Amino acid sequence: MHTSRQLQIPILHIFIVLCLMVFLAVPPAMAKPRGVNWFDDRAAARGGGPSIKIDLSEQRAYLYKGGRLVGVSKVSSGKRGYGTRPGYFRVLSKHPYHRSTIYGSFVSKRTGRVVRSNVNTRRHRRPAGAVYRGARMNNYIRFNGGIGMHASSHVPNYPASHGCVRMPPHMARKFYRHVRVGTPVRVTR
Repeated sequence: MHTSRQLQIPILHIFIVLCLMVFLAVPPAMAKPRGVNWFDDRAAARGGGPSIKIDLSEQRAYLYKGGRLVGVSKVSSGKRGYGTRPGYFRVLSKHPYHRSTIYGSFVSKRTGRVVRSNVNTRRHRRPAGAVYRGARMNNYIRFNGGIGMHASSHVPNYPASHGCVRMPPHMARKFYRHVRVGTPVRVTR
């Protein structure tokens, strides 16, 4: 009986040491799996300078405050022929209720009904009796010319936009709230 008790203690110690080694070897992102579309409001409120990283290969946007990751959102960047350009940028402006000046619909002045959808004002002529209504781009964060991040109801897991970075509406609101003009934006492949 005394011998089995002596064996149990070293085995328990070895098990604890192995568990600690595994825990310490796991990167922090894996130790706390959060998935996508999460946001730590408390950490974001604590302050620190904001910065954004958009990873085109992952189709994800990351918001940092004071160098600490506080949010991750799935995104849909520019499709082929309309790619979102990698580089280092800064937030140029913010507009809570922005509308596209290029993509949208032609709407009847008289009835308010859509006459033609999926319009590109650079290619399509406005029909008589119609007005142009730009696509909604709420919580628009412009960072590269006319390219920006904005809310969209269509955010597939692949590039599908005309160059902008689409985000789910609830995540676009959170990013919008915590960045300011001048915030660094890094777009990577």
